[in-house]
Amino acid sequence: MTDWAVLYRDHVAAVGALAGDLSDEQLASTVPGTPAWTVRDLLAHLAGGAADSVTGRMDDAPSPEWTARHVGERAHLPVGALVEELETNADAVAHSTVDNPRPAIVWDIAVHHADLHEALGHGRLPDHLWTPVLDMVAPMKAPDLVGTVEPYELFRGIFSRRSRAQMQAWGIDDDGIESVCIFGPRDDDQPVPPAGRG
Repeated sequence: MTDWAVLYRDHVAAVGALAGDLSDEQLASTVPGTPAWTVRDLLAHLAGGAADSVTGRMDDAPSPEWTARHVGERAHLPVGALVEELETNADAVAHSTVDNPRPAIVWDIAVHHADLHEALGHGRLPDHLWTPVLDMVAPMKAPDLVGTVEPYELFRGIFSRRSRAQMQAWGIDDDGIESVCIFGPRDDDQPVPPAGRG
């Protein structure tokens, strides 16, 4: 059984280490998985989502308005402050995942952490950071694709990080794509890291 608290802390530590090494150019680059955001904006969302989870400021979550507020409220903060906010709230967020059968905040950081890796050309996340999420979500969203679609690609597709064309290449039709994608299908092809780098 997955220890979601440990997994969340692992993501926070890895995101913090990644963010600390980014140049201004990298921070300003667009994230294909969330094309309205830069890398810096995505970090602001992760910090804001964690803070809101701890304080109970969850009205409208997980709407675009809710996530846009995270970015807007932190537009003036340096990246170090975003990482510090994320790390400061990590223990409280991790505690909230105990006995939670659907720890959405862990899924969120896993998906966005993968977004960062793909946007920055860093390859796949290490397997232990995404396979527990896939193992929980795939039987609910895509049971017929387990074992037939490469696992990392299935993880990304379920969370709407692969285009219709990319998912059609798996041999599923538009109706299947509609039912698999949590956030609905998308039409913009996404960067696909080489296999074997997780």
